[in-house]
Amino acid sequence: MNFTEEEQMYNQSVTTAMSDFNQTSTEYFDYELVEPCPHSNSHNVEMVVGPYINSIICILGFVGNSLVIVTYAFYKRTKSMTDIYLLNVAIADLLFVLALPLIIYNELSSWSMGPVACKLLRGSYSINLYSGMLLLACISTDRYIAIVQARRSFRLRSLSYSRIICAIVWVFAILVSIPTFYFYQWYKPAHSNDYHMIDDEFFETDEPPQYVCELKFSDSNMARTTKVAVPSTQLVVGFFLPLFIMIFCYSAVIITLMKAKNFQRHKAVRVVLAVVVVFIACHLPYNLVLLYDTVNMFQQAECEDLDRLQTVLMVMQSIAYLHCCLNPVLYAFVGVKFRNHFRRIFQDLWCLGKKYIAPRRSSRVTSEFYVSTVCRSVDGSSENGSSFTM
Repeated sequence: MNFTEEEQMYNQSVTTAMSDFNQTSTEYFDYELVEPCPHSNSHNVEMVVGPYINSIICILGFVGNSLVIVTYAFYKRTKSMTDIYLLNVAIADLLFVLALPLIIYNELSSWSMGPVACKLLRGSYSINLYSGMLLLACISTDRYIAIVQARRSFRLRSLSYSRIICAIVWVFAILVSIPTFYFYQWYKPAHSNDYHMIDDEFFETDEPPQYVCELKFSDSNMARTTKVAVPSTQLVVGFFLPLFIMIFCYSAVIITLMKAKNFQRHKAVRVVLAVVVVFIACHLPYNLVLLYDTVNMFQQAECEDLDRLQTVLMVMQSIAYLHCCLNPVLYAFVGVKFRNHFRRIFQDLWCLGKKYIAPRRSSRVTSEFYVSTVCRSVDGSSENGSSFTM
């Protein structure tokens, strides 16, 4: 093919321009493009832990804490400081397990519930986390006063004090959760946009938008500060502070019980040890991994190491969630009188079932007389004192 002189000059100028561009791009963009880490292992674990394991935890936590609330609402009066704390712990754990499945569902898919639900769910999750842990510390303090400082217990363990302390705990939990309410936002990430090219021009595809509910910041300094401050506050306020209070109080309780000449002291010591051991077993692994992740947050690491860290963090977090299912057993159902109320719930449900679901073979008068007689015998059970029986 023969080119004219003008075509040869044009081709030469294009070749020179491309050579200059390649030289310039090599000078200013001298780095290798690397694709993001796939995190395949953590994604596979998330598909099992999220919808299955955490769902079981939510169901068990919902049933156990609902029974505690129903017991206090219809069968038992809050007569002691411990009762007030137990009721508030059950409320915090119940709200926690109600928010958790919605968060998990939206994390496994695009966040479809909008900006208001994003802030409310994330914020309530944080509030209930802090309040639940601090209330457990209050319970250990109350038991310390009741057993170790028995002479002062009548003056310090009043219902008015317990309500004030619970209000302070909830307000404090809201205050430390303000960054969660503020920085969690509902937005569409830039990397989720899909484009196609037509005639050397880029056009966005018609795929439905993929929104997320994550931390979002206006500048890098604020991002760095907040990403360290939020988990650090969770570590200090949500774990180490309650842990130190529980260890101090329950250690003094065990020493006092061992000195007492009571045939039930060994059972009481076992209950106290179970409370501390379960708390440490559930929360210590997750918080140690969270501490390691916070310290090494801005350090460069291999994709395999990041994937492994995210997998371990996810599993340890589910173990920590398990504690909200065990709280009713450790703090409420361990008491004999509380278990009697617990049995009364099922007996009353059986009575209602007899009344509304039983076949209509017998006469209406006979059925109602039988059911009312049984329910009166159930309601005639003895009243109880404190739910905490050492």
